[in-house]
Parts: sequence; structure tokens; C-alpha cells
Amino acid sequence: MTTRLTSELASRFATIALGHVTREYPNHILHGLEGPEDAKTPSELHPVFYGSYDWHSCVHGHWMLARLLRLHPEMPEGPTIRDLFSTMLVPERVAGECAYFDRPMARGYERPYGWGWLLKLAAELHGHEDPAWAEALSPLTERIVQRFRDFLPLATYPVRVGTHYNTAFALRLAADYADTVGDDSLFDLLRATALRWYGTDTACPAWGEPSGDDFLSPALIEAECLRRLLPASEFGRWFEGFLPEIAASQPRTLFAPASVSDRSDGKIAHLDGLSLSRAWCWSSLAGTLPDTDPRRAVMIEAAHGHLEAGIAHVAGDYMGEHWLVSFAVLALTETE
Repeated sequence: MTTRLTSELASRFATIALGHVTREYPNHILHGLEGPEDAKTPSELHPVFYGSYDWHSCVHGHWMLARLLRLHPEMPEGPTIRDLFSTMLVPERVAGECAYFDRPMARGYERPYGWGWLLKLAAELHGHEDPAWAEALSPLTERIVQRFRDFLPLATYPVRVGTHYNTAFALRLAADYADTVGDDSLFDLLRATALRWYGTDTACPAWGEPSGDDFLSPALIEAECLRRLLPASEFGRWFEGFLPEIAASQPRTLFAPASVSDRSDGKIAHLDGLSLSRAWCWSSLAGTLPDTDPRRAVMIEAAHGHLEAGIAHVAGDYMGEHWLVSFAVLALTETE
């Protein structure tokens, strides 16, 4: 991919995220009420992650800012990011987030997408410049880890949609946390679950892609999940059987960026995210192949085309602006 995360681009992305991670409204809340006392504002319900239109977008907005700060610590927005983290990632605020997850009605709250992103944030903060940030988040991190431990053995089937309920994406993000902090038992659980759900999949047709509000490719994120969790030789055999016609650019639907007709429509705007997440997956998967493999050049070209299609539209309308830059940073920094 020719686009790189320059310091200038990092500053642009940071400015976008800083404009929404503490913006409380408009806000979309998926909130169960047990009584009238539960009718509260977003910041009352979520003392840390109340901005960015919804909880999970606020979480991955914080992840992106932490990622940019690690890669470009001298960026002009650095002091503002540090002030944000030192204000929001403190024990008393995180305790409020924990209290929300401790509610009986919150058993499945943000499952699995928000769970994955919370652990991705925790992984990014691990070993960051100020250990107080990860330490403050740790009670919530521990709750989400336990959510995965409790849920995955009960989850008989995966969810293969291209939206928040996709299970492969959550496993993929959680794997980074388990690997970063050395939680071998969690990593083993994630791997065993991925093999149980996806290990026998072959000749993926991808005929249903894209759906009208996808921001993930069910096919490619499944492959990226297995790449992250399996030993290289085992993954190589599985991948060859899963998408056996990549060298011929088939299934064709995986190689063509989606058309986005209305970026003010939040669901349709998801399709810009699909381009960015596909770019991430294609680039990361291509990194597993030797230069002489005929699939590699095809995959790199697909990654480049999808990145260019998506990165041009990370700002402009709040329906995309509150989250797309996070996926741009995934595509630019989280590849093999």
C-alpha cells in the first residue's frame, strides 16, 4: 500500500478523534432499563466512553489515539491526548464503567465487538508511556476477559455477518491482548474456539458480500482471525483450502471496493469501513506469503485499491467520521 502513516496524517487522524471522543451528542445507546432510575444520559451511564456516538466507537477512538501517540509521541496533539487519558482513564471513572457491566441486564452488552475493542485498547496501553492508564483500565479489562471466558464455551455457533456481531473479528482483537500480556490460557481458548468454529471451512464462495451495511468482510476477517491464532504452517494449509482461487482474483466480490451511495446514512457509510478493513486483511494475509507466490501481488493490489477507496472518506459526515479513522489506522499499522 502506497499510503503511509506520516506524522502529518497521524495529526489529522488525531484531530478528528479528539473532536468526538468527548462529544456526548448525538448518541446512540443500546441500553436495557430495569426501571425508571436507569433512564440516564450517556455520560452518567458511561463516565469514560460516552462520546463518539456510541460506546464501542469511543473505545476504539481511544485505542487509535493511544496507537498514534505510541508511534508519534512528539505529535502536536500529544499533550491533548495525554491530558485526555489522564482525565478519563482514572479509577473513579473506570469504576463507573465496571458498575454498568455488573448490571444483570448487561450480560451481553457490547458482545462481541465492544469486548474485542476494549481488549485491543488494553493491549495498546500495556507498556505505554504512562502505566497509570492501563492500571486504571484494568478492572474493566478483567471483566471483559472473564466475559470471553464465560461466553465462548457456550457459543455453539459463530456469527458470520459483516457487522458488530461478527465473532471472528472479536477473537482477532482479543488475541492481540492475550498475546501482549502473556495470557496463554485466554489465547488457547481463543484458538480452540476459532478452530471449532472455522477450522473445517473450505472453498469460501463469498457470494453474500457485501451486504448493504457491512464494514467487515466475513470471509477475510475469518481468514485474518485464523492467521493470528494458528501457527504459520497450519494456517497456510487452511488458507489455501479456504480461498483456493486467489491467484485468479476469485471470488471476484472480494477484490472490488464497495460503492457508497450516501455517506450521511450511518448504515450505508459502513461500506467505507468495509474498504478499510478489507485493506487491513488483504495486506496482513499477503504478508504471510513469499514474494514468489502468485497470490501475493494480487492480494497487495487488492489491499491498495481498497485502502485508497476508503481512506478518502474518513471525514466529512459524522456518521462515518466518528469511527472510520480507527479502521484507517488498523489498515496502515496493524499488518504483517
